[in-house]
Amino acid sequence: MSEAERLHRHLIGQQGSRGSLNTPALVLDLDMLDRNIAEMATFARAHNVKLRPHAKTHKSADIARRQIAAGALGVCCAKLGEAEALAEGGIEALHITSPVVTPQAIDRLMALNAKAADLMVVVDHPANAEALATAAVEAGKPLAVVVDIDPGIHRTGVATPEDAVSLAGKVAGLKGLKYAGVQFYCGSHQHIKDFAERKASIEERTEYLKGILAKLDAAGLKPAIVTGSGTGTHFIDAKLGVFTELQVGSYVFMDHDYEVCDLRGLDKPTFEQALQIDARVVSANTPGMVTVDAGLKAMATEKGPPPILRGAVEGSTTRFMGDEHLAVIAPAGKAAPALAEQVVLTPPHCDPTVNMYESYHVVKGDTLVDIWPVTARGRSR
Repeated sequence: MSEAERLHRHLIGQQGSRGSLNTPALVLDLDMLDRNIAEMATFARAHNVKLRPHAKTHKSADIARRQIAAGALGVCCAKLGEAEALAEGGIEALHITSPVVTPQAIDRLMALNAKAADLMVVVDHPANAEALATAAVEAGKPLAVVVDIDPGIHRTGVATPEDAVSLAGKVAGLKGLKYAGVQFYCGSHQHIKDFAERKASIEERTEYLKGILAKLDAAGLKPAIVTGSGTGTHFIDAKLGVFTELQVGSYVFMDHDYEVCDLRGLDKPTFEQALQIDARVVSANTPGMVTVDAGLKAMATEKGPPPILRGAVEGSTTRFMGDEHLAVIAPAGKAAPALAEQVVLTPPHCDPTVNMYESYHVVKGDTLVDIWPVTARGRSR
């Protein structure tokens, strides 16, 4: 039994039970989550593009099932360990978006391929393709492979159009591998705040991708799957019509880093902030400032301190006060929250914040309705 279940299982279904949670607690608003999932699914259908949402955001078999039920092909995983955990949770359509290279990891990949009904993995190096092919032949089941193309951030992916054609040809010719398509993920573009600037940047990168796709087609290697995109560029990418599927992730939660981006050029939020952190005031001795119990260990911090969703007067700000604590500072002349009062925070960056928690406290309104495990928490190997 998880700590969350031990402390809070008895609260499920009790009206207003969110107010009795031990804090800090990772809270998921179920109605907001479902509306976010439905909105993206409707958008994809309207634009004749498939969804393969990225599970690195939520690491949850429960959420993956809801996405698939709404029409998603399956989910993406950043790491092999995430894919293994979700497969253990019953998710069988999985795409691993980072290369799996070492012998020990390839052994695990073959075991996963034997169990999963629909598994894909990227490659960006001919030696890796050869190693995967050898292992797949020995294992007795072909492995679907996607060629990863570097969009210019130099993280993973082949570096040139010529390398893309060469590697695709190699994959297609190797016994044990099935050439499934290409991946092109512009990660550095997702958080460009201004819509017009983001659109111009993605259009330039899409022209680069289209040139590679033309070369692949000319070589008889036209990809059946062109996968990529993300929450920040999904609207632009769908309109450009090059991707066959979108690897959107954070739309289910909407952290602060995405909330400040104009996702569809409408100058208003498209999705709702379903993921929240409940905290409580534990010290209130300084006029205009209190301390809550959610500090550096309660959320990812590289995007700065968290905004306040509710529980403090408008204009209040936050400042980290150490591992366990956060200051909530009221505007001049205004009162700060009182001792033991609830303050609800927006995670600055959802993916690594989720990885800090074992469970989601799923709520409807202010009532706890379920506790879901973070299925792939810590599964980064």
